[in-house]
Amino acid sequence: MLSIAEGKTAVNYARQIITSTVRHQSQTTVTLGKPFEEKHGVFVTLHTHPEHELRGCIGIPYPELRLKNALEEAARSATHDPRFPPLGADELKHVIIEVTILSNPRPLQASSPEETASKIRIGRDGLIIEQGFNKGLLLPQVPVEEDWDVETYLGYACMKAGLPADAWVMPQTKIFTFTGQIFSEQNPEGTIQEKHLNGPQH
Repeated sequence: MLSIAEGKTAVNYARQIITSTVRHQSQTTVTLGKPFEEKHGVFVTLHTHPEHELRGCIGIPYPELRLKNALEEAARSATHDPRFPPLGADELKHVIIEVTILSNPRPLQASSPEETASKIRIGRDGLIIEQGFNKGLLLPQVPVEEDWDVETYLGYACMKAGLPADAWVMPQTKIFTFTGQIFSEQNPEGTIQEKHLNGPQH
């Protein structure tokens, strides 16, 4: 878990990386502190302000890199999310930056679809769906923002993986859950707060 001060550092660093990327500037070397030397999965999300529409979301699900390096890669990649046009320098003052630090994903063990659904909590669990070479991930804040119940959430996670919405009931589908610690700007370049999710407990 990061402290609020460390969370602010993470978001500020992500904005620094995003700014230098879109302006084609060299990145200065910085020291962020010990927690950023530990390996974590992380996602960087961009939303337009004030519309709060998704503008980019890219990350690294597994703790393969030091948090600092993972942040750098996710922030740079979020400016070129293939679902959207590349972020322009004129947009920097019109986007909110959100950083989600991921726990290590764990396989969800269940003997039936009903048990699978009962083990997932909206507002706590992010999802990774895998079947063969297909893989999809949704962050824990997504079903809260979209007001989904658990089965809808599972369906969208499957579709994110390029699978049918009911693929989560198939025995060959692997489901992993993780939690996320979320830090977000309240407005562009503004106050940074930790976001606590309060979703419906379906």
